[in-house]
Amino acid sequence: MRALISTFGTRGDVEPYLALAERLRAEGHDPVLCAPEPYRADAEAAGVGFEPGATRMHELVREQMTTVIKPTDAVRTMRRMTDAMRESLDDQWRAAQRTEPEVVISHPKALAGPHIAERLGVPFVASLPLPFLTPTRAFPIPFLTADLPGPLNRATYQFNRFTAIAYGGMINRFRRTELGIRRASRLSDYLHRDGEQVPVLYPFSRHIVPRPADYPDSAHITGPWFRPEPPVAWTPPPALRAFLDDGEPPVYLGFGSMGFRTDAAARGLAVQQAARAAGVRLVVSRGWGGIDVSDDEHVHVIDDAPHAELFPLVAAVVHHGGSGTTAAGLRAGRPTLTCPVLGDQPFWGKRVHLLGAGPEPLPQKRITADGLSARLRELVDSAEHRRRAPEIAERMSQEDGTGEAVSVLERIVERSHLTRDQRPRNPHR
Repeated sequence: MRALISTFGTRGDVEPYLALAERLRAEGHDPVLCAPEPYRADAEAAGVGFEPGATRMHELVREQMTTVIKPTDAVRTMRRMTDAMRESLDDQWRAAQRTEPEVVISHPKALAGPHIAERLGVPFVASLPLPFLTPTRAFPIPFLTADLPGPLNRATYQFNRFTAIAYGGMINRFRRTELGIRRASRLSDYLHRDGEQVPVLYPFSRHIVPRPADYPDSAHITGPWFRPEPPVAWTPPPALRAFLDDGEPPVYLGFGSMGFRTDAAARGLAVQQAARAAGVRLVVSRGWGGIDVSDDEHVHVIDDAPHAELFPLVAAVVHHGGSGTTAAGLRAGRPTLTCPVLGDQPFWGKRVHLLGAGPEPLPQKRITADGLSARLRELVDSAEHRRRAPEIAERMSQEDGTGEAVSVLERIVERSHLTRDQRPRNPHR
């Protein structure tokens, strides 16, 4: 099976798809990852084919995360982003032409996936690590956290038409001028193609979000997609190793690409004061400029570390609530506090709290030394959190997310081949 896997975003948006590509390769298939250029080295080190896509968008997002200070900065960046988005559509089409895939798997943010699959006449499979695409009565679209009646929950998923409405002109120019296919309706439904439901791969755990009873068969909750353990085990740098060994296990705190630069100094001061007041030691990951903090007796600062290897070494984790980081923390059996900023992060924070594996989320905009100190004490002192997190980890350990995803893709491609073979032959060809 030749598979083109397209994604875009920060490392948390790329790592799961690289994990899927690695598993496909291990099962004898031929995957190609289309992602921003900075992830080429990771793909090539894993023996996975790589095609660059959305590199300029990646640069602009990182710039926005670390340098946007006032609204006019964001407006200027968004203008440049539009040009970069057009460029990313072309990147993905070039990748498809070189790859000649039998199936296209795409994160919705990559935009071009369903249109390229239509042009090539191959199956399209949508994928993202949150229950965002498939309407359900169980909960509203994850960008909303309010509890609504079932019909209203389901109605919120009409938001998924936003892409076709907002970017319809750009997408239709791409369809006509690059792909040579007809225009698509600006009211088109991302989850239907030629009257049939588009398969969706959801790489999250059913033990964190149980499968809704009204999900169709086309929605596959596979379990999280984690990369295999590297052949050479990661070891903490000497300074981090010394801090880990110098007392009770510390708490990890990091906000990844979230936080922006605007309040980094104030946020860092609040973190240091909270650690001191709570009597909790912290390993703090700086991320993309979200925390301006320095080492002291309670805090050890790192630039980055692999979550799969670091989280088992700490007592608990504090993070922004991204789906991948949430899964990694719970998979390690560690109580979790989320400090969400935007998007689906409040959804995951709410899930962790409802599961009993962590305190009520503390939005980053409300972080103060006193507030964070109280949450840290609850995080490490709560017997319920210490009990529930390992229980969830034990259940998650039974999931084989990438293996299940490969099985689903194999069935989809096999059905596609059978359907193609059963089509009437044209005697004039």
